[in-house]
Amino acid sequence: MSNILICDDEKDIVNALKIYLSDPDYVLLEAANGKEALEAVEQQDVDLILMDIMMPVMDGITAMTKIREISNVPIILLTAKSEDTDKILGLNVGADDYITKPFNPLEVTARVRSQLRRYLKLGSGVQQPENFMIGGIELDDVAKTVMVDGDEVSLTPKEFEILKLLMANPGKVFSPKEIYQTIWKEKPFGTDNTVAVHIRHLREKIEINPSEPRYIKVLFGQGYKFMEERRS
Repeated sequence: MSNILICDDEKDIVNALKIYLSDPDYVLLEAANGKEALEAVEQQDVDLILMDIMMPVMDGITAMTKIREISNVPIILLTAKSEDTDKILGLNVGADDYITKPFNPLEVTARVRSQLRRYLKLGSGVQQPENFMIGGIELDDVAKTVMVDGDEVSLTPKEFEILKLLMANPGKVFSPKEIYQTIWKEKPFGTDNTVAVHIRHLREKIEINPSEPRYIKVLFGQGYKFMEERRS
């Protein structure tokens, strides 16, 4: 199943593309501008984007540039014949292909299948889900569950991702800025307190005594790391 994001401010074009791409193997998502497209990529798995260039709020070129900072998802630009300059610019800053309006349905489906095949079969660069077990903590990345000494604990999505990052790299120190940039996928300006609050809440859920943590250690002035509990 592939998630395809259609981003265009013209509803008729979105509806037409949804008809062309009607397929049980596709989940079709919608965005009305570049800002909504960027938010969609940040919040869920997207396997391909069909992106218009001229849109309100945030245009397609700007959105694509920002998306490229966090994802290598294939992007096919939707262009008008008069937008040759923007088309070239788009290809130079990260677009994988383009389709010129008015669309040929067969061309749309062929280009989408081609890009998906390249992305999904030849390597998307996306890590596969993993399970981690360190000490009394077990994290299941498929089921999105965390067990502490046999009991399931409820984490927020951000807490889960922070724990996964630390457990996947036991002993490695991550600065607050590194954690924020990895999890929130934004530039880390003045974000130390945000990370500290999430770490505190995470400790309250997974540590027996949060004030004397066994797992998530802080190295003052450096950052946080996950340590396996040593038992005699």
